[in-house]
Amino acid sequence: MAKTKKEQIGLTLLGSGSTTYANDYSPKLLEAFPNDHPENEYLVSFNCPEFTSLCPITGQPDFGKIVVNYIPDKKMLESKSMKLYLGSFRNHGSFHEDCVNIIMNDLVKLLKPKYLEVVGIFMPRGGISILPFANYADKDHQSMKQSRILERMNFLLK
Repeated sequence: MAKTKKEQIGLTLLGSGSTTYANDYSPKLLEAFPNDHPENEYLVSFNCPEFTSLCPITGQPDFGKIVVNYIPDKKMLESKSMKLYLGSFRNHGSFHEDCVNIIMNDLVKLLKPKYLEVVGIFMPRGGISILPFANYADKDHQSMKQSRILERMNFLLK
């Protein structure tokens, strides 16, 4: 029997007919598929407004928004796997800055993008909001990496 398009590109979660939610952080949930337009330089954004993790000290829940922007190379991020992956942080204890860096590192490992950034916009705790930003760039996008950090700093200083 011939393989379906989904099987040919290696997706297991999308269209599976069932969804199982991880009890703890699980990068194995992330899946990618081939980019049909690797010759084009374009931006893909994921806006994830319901991110939850646990404070590693108190065990109390932290709520925030995660935004991922990336310029793909050969691979694209499959959105259902991203949703399940981010949900796997729900019972995971990490500081906000750690969560953002873990997400960035996992996505870079999976996608090997031209450029990728992860922004965390966390709800205030004790009157303080934490807004971590982490980014990655291949050798051709190093100037973008630096300019995005400077843009972020200037934005926060306004």
